[in-house]
Amino acid sequence: MRVGIIGANPDRGWATRAHIPALRSLPDFELVAVGTSREESARRAAQVFGVPHAFASAAELARHPDVDLVVVTVKVSAHAQLVQEAIAAGKDVYCEWPLAVSVAEAVELEQAATSAGVRTFTGLQGRFSPGMEYARNLVLAGAVGQITSVRLSSSRSKGSTREVPGWTAYTYDDSAGAGLVEVLGGHALDLVEHVTEPIDRVAGLSTIQHPGHLIAETGEPINVTAPDTLDVIGELAGGAAFSAHLHDGEPGVPGTRLEITGTDATLTVESAPDDHPWAAQLQISEFTVRRNGELLSIPDSYRTTPGLPLEPAGVARLYQRIVSRPDEVPTFGSAARLHRLVDASRQQPPGIRFLRA
Repeated sequence: MRVGIIGANPDRGWATRAHIPALRSLPDFELVAVGTSREESARRAAQVFGVPHAFASAAELARHPDVDLVVVTVKVSAHAQLVQEAIAAGKDVYCEWPLAVSVAEAVELEQAATSAGVRTFTGLQGRFSPGMEYARNLVLAGAVGQITSVRLSSSRSKGSTREVPGWTAYTYDDSAGAGLVEVLGGHALDLVEHVTEPIDRVAGLSTIQHPGHLIAETGEPINVTAPDTLDVIGELAGGAAFSAHLHDGEPGVPGTRLEITGTDATLTVESAPDDHPWAAQLQISEFTVRRNGELLSIPDSYRTTPGLPLEPAGVARLYQRIVSRPDEVPTFGSAARLHRLVDASRQQPPGIRFLRA
């Protein structure tokens, strides 16, 4: 499958850290085109990554006959336009999560892709980590019995220092759709559903606990409007209660823990220690699995990307599924549903009042 990546910045970014090394490791894929917003950087990206085609126009990249799959890896606010251009060209499209800045925009993209008859894929690669996949299959096999309770806690080290790189400043703007609620919240809710059961009801509370960030290069203060803490409560389709606590800005304690309690046993899935601060994000972590406290050995058959670092490994596993089991890969329909869940998770449960002591 021949791939064109929109957002292939040769200096930094998710495409450079994850998608390109992932694609290079997979024999079923060939990176044939890169696109950026400027001709100079597009040409340089093509030279750096050794690909034949460079574009400053996403529409031209999507229309090129050598491109089978268009991959969108830019800011969330630009996703809709670029995805629509790929759809208009009749190409299959893989877009990073979050798919859109709103539920309405996500639904619009889903409907456009369905009308055009193109395949869609969403970058929710965390569900394919060996530990999460193993835990899912254990649950399906009845290892915990009937699920009665699910608890998730996850933190990122993002924002743990007062000064942050300028290129990340936009993620502190709530309207950008790229904050903790959307990114970590979306990946977290997707994992809960993938490993356990569909979520039937959800509500929550989001707050800002770290408002005082500065742009590292200039010292300019950032007007923080995106929540950095999210508490969620809900009910799964089978009636089990679930809760999640997600937060940013905690130095030295990043990590994820998913606890699934059933009538017969409890499964605990925890992120493995790693020194890379961004590896604290649950969608690019490796996990251990325990049943009633006993560490389980994850079969080697789940480890399909040996030798790859964490960031490209997760993306590579999603690409592998596109070829081997495409029906298991989240679509734009999956993303639209997840956007609805994320949106609902920001809403305080009706009938609940917070009282001051």
